[in-house]
Amino acid sequence: MVKINGIMHGSPAERAGVKNGDTLVKINGHDIKDVLDYMYYAADTDIALELERDDAPLVIEIKKDEYDDLGLEFETFLMDQKQSCSNKCVFCFIDQMPPGMRETLYFKDDDARLSFLQGNYVTLTNMKQEDIDRIIEMKLNINVSVHTTNPELRVKMMHNRFAGEKLKFIRQLAENGIKLNCQIVCCPGLNDGDELRRSLRDLGELMPNITSMAVVPVGVTKFRQGLYPLESFDKKGAGETIDIIEEFQQKFLKKFGTRTVFPSDEFYLIAERELPPMEAYEDFSQYENGVGMLRSLIDEFEKALDMAEWEGEERHVSIATGYSAHGTINMLAKMAEDRFPLLKCDVYRIRNDFFGETITVTGLITAQDLIAQLKGNDLGDNLLLSQAMIRRDSDVFLDDLTIEDVEKALNVEIRTTPSDGYELLDAIMGISY
Repeated sequence: MVKINGIMHGSPAERAGVKNGDTLVKINGHDIKDVLDYMYYAADTDIALELERDDAPLVIEIKKDEYDDLGLEFETFLMDQKQSCSNKCVFCFIDQMPPGMRETLYFKDDDARLSFLQGNYVTLTNMKQEDIDRIIEMKLNINVSVHTTNPELRVKMMHNRFAGEKLKFIRQLAENGIKLNCQIVCCPGLNDGDELRRSLRDLGELMPNITSMAVVPVGVTKFRQGLYPLESFDKKGAGETIDIIEEFQQKFLKKFGTRTVFPSDEFYLIAERELPPMEAYEDFSQYENGVGMLRSLIDEFEKALDMAEWEGEERHVSIATGYSAHGTINMLAKMAEDRFPLLKCDVYRIRNDFFGETITVTGLITAQDLIAQLKGNDLGDNLLLSQAMIRRDSDVFLDDLTIEDVEKALNVEIRTTPSDGYELLDAIMGISY
């Protein structure tokens, strides 16, 4: 049962007489607990809504096109509260954040509904058999944080005594036709080396319903007092991890026609190895995990540059990026300068003083580090920043300063760009739409 707090104008529900304040009890005889029940059972063309209005039961029948939204709105997107994480993972980034940041940054979600709806990764540790049964019934493909298929090691890494036994859910889901994208946060001395081989071998047994796997290196901030002693990957360790993954890529490619498992771009940067070609990333299924982002950016930028024509006057722009992507972004900037002599593009490598120098990714750069390290420089007509630095659907950095705050401090207009080579070149050239 959930309270309805809005009706979309012109929707099937409004036309049928559903009112704001009604309580939704059942759809076609099925109890409605959350958004998954609502979406699944409301997909039919003939709908019987069982409601409560002023404490009295009411049934309203609706005819609509299949999958058309009924038009009901609820207090929260999920129709109840997000499920929080019950683990205390040794590598958890949230546990490594400084105090005093906005409260929402400290919330750890582990919600299978968000996995299906928004692509979040879940550990399955807070799920019961009935939750798994519902996923199978509704045929919901989800994303799973595996980390290791060794039950004892999974318990140790996740500080959850149920973490090992819940591995059975991965097999159960895959064997019932649920497609799973998996990720492994790889920690030196814990789940790398032979343990990584074991995990890839075990997950490979569940293919083709294990549709992709990403292996990403652990991020270690300076705020680890009292936490498990973790170290970042060095060049040698990153290279060895790549070798293991590429070994399994070839096995999977030969047997299944797909590489399936991919190291994140960061491994190649740490190992100082050339990024694989575009075709090695196949359909870029793990793009959001940082797999293939740089290769895609490079290839898109080169194609955009081949088609570009310079019609402007002299232009000077600056780009601020993290240490890991600096070499790539600087290479692209020089390509643009070589093509267009009237263009000057300076690339600044920002040291992460906020989280610590071991954090080198662009998306974790804060406004205060930008201001401290760029102040006094001639930044030109625009300062270009990756949208990954900014909170989604806002203009706020991780440290709660805004784009306007940085613009005022540095006396420059900021333009943010997605991880897209075409849009990056447009921003460098000053093209807007």
